[in-house]
Amino acid sequence: MMPAEIETPKYAQIENERRFLVDRCPDLSQHDYRTIEDLYVTGSRLRARAITFSDARPPEFKFCKKYPSDSTTSQPIVNIYLTAEEYELLSKLPGNRVRKRRYRREFEGLVYSIDVFEGALSGLILSEVEAGSAETLMALAPPPWSGLEITDDAFFHGGTLAGIGAVELQAKISSLRR
Repeated sequence: MMPAEIETPKYAQIENERRFLVDRCPDLSQHDYRTIEDLYVTGSRLRARAITFSDARPPEFKFCKKYPSDSTTSQPIVNIYLTAEEYELLSKLPGNRVRKRRYRREFEGLVYSIDVFEGALSGLILSEVEAGSAETLMALAPPPWSGLEITDDAFFHGGTLAGIGAVELQAKISSLRR
């Protein structure tokens, strides 16, 4: 199904992505990763992100807003890159936090992210892929490590995951695997 035309706010880009639960995680022990710490700001669609790299590159900091969309695969997004001082200031806003390690793996010429969650979400592993258009995205074959596609399930959006605990997560995963 083709998504309806998406109204793109000024300065935003359309992000086209699909997400999957990972059933058979590939060996990631020899791969570089980035540790992502997200703060989903209470009462908003805003996210502050700190990224540290396993290969000792300098950290990155971003402030992001994802706009609502009728499409589950395509939505407008704006990122603002921050200094460490700006991030420190914004990281004090009220909200819920998520921490994960993001690995990059290729499959059929595309780069997929594999997110290994920590803390209350430990044990959750998701994979996502982005494409230049919704049509290209929907034509992609899932990688061999992926299981159930969860693109349409709002439970697995970052802001939702940030607000749940281990019990809720396990109950949801158990319900999907029945």
